[in-house]
Amino acid sequence: MTQNFMRAIRLNAYGDSSVLQLTEEPVPEPLPTEIRVRVHAAGVNPVDWKTREGGGMAGVLGGPPIGMGWDVSGVVDAVGFGVTTVAPGDEVYGMPWFPRAAGAYADYVTAPSRHFARKPRSIGHIAAAALPLAALTAWQALVDTADVQPGQRVLIHAAAGGVGHLAVQIAAARGAYVIGTGSAVREEFLRSLGVHEFVDYRSTRFEEQVEDVDVVIDLVGAADQTNLRSIEVVKPGGIFVGIPAGVGPEVAAAATARGVRATGFLVEPDHAALVSIAELIDAGKLRVVVDKTFPLEQAGAAQDAGATGRTQGKIVIEVAK
Repeated sequence: MTQNFMRAIRLNAYGDSSVLQLTEEPVPEPLPTEIRVRVHAAGVNPVDWKTREGGGMAGVLGGPPIGMGWDVSGVVDAVGFGVTTVAPGDEVYGMPWFPRAAGAYADYVTAPSRHFARKPRSIGHIAAAALPLAALTAWQALVDTADVQPGQRVLIHAAAGGVGHLAVQIAAARGAYVIGTGSAVREEFLRSLGVHEFVDYRSTRFEEQVEDVDVVIDLVGAADQTNLRSIEVVKPGGIFVGIPAGVGPEVAAAATARGVRATGFLVEPDHAALVSIAELIDAGKLRVVVDKTFPLEQAGAAQDAGATGRTQGKIVIEVAK
């Protein structure tokens, strides 16, 4: 990298991980109300490799070339006119621009200052980079959409995954009775996070064990009709949140017949929620699990590792050298 230039991972054509290219580009300048962040680490999420393959947010982004990634943790390097909440040298984390391209797999990112918040004090950049998209998804689904209350029964599918393991802890922190589905090898891990009742989806039909649920956070979708079967266990007046598959006509009809609210969901940048998440982290009520890390040059391998579906927690790219 030469002076005033930075490394960045770009997608120039849809395909497998080999289409990701390490490029050298000018360091961006922040516009008014924006900040420039020196990226220390970038989180990897399913939407990253789905977009690379032509799914995910590809339809929103308008086609290659596309800057990869949304999750960022780093240090403010410069601020544009009008920014008053942060200053150069502040450590921040965030999910800028989503669902528009952010280009988080790079040495620098520019975005509106309020797409970020101060990084949790008690964790480093690698852990902080694993948080934004997954934690905001869990927070906005449970708190803003479902308004989970103490004593409510919350069922979380794929509870050991990137979003799921954070959703378990957020629901537990709000006083809910948490039911999590996963493979048997994840039971001890999930119980350590706050799962009160575990369902091994490989040996048990969850609808035969679980009933009278107030909230379902479905991170699986149509696979094995998990979404449709989930409606059966939600009590009338409860809510089903489909992430990221949304709610199809068959699920919507079943929910209506049962008196259940069924809704799709898509995460968005949220300064206030990032502040709340950081407070939970620093209070010891929320922890993020990082499964593996990769250097920026191995962004393709990082995505491949995540796409196996066998990770416990998150994959993170270490950017700063």
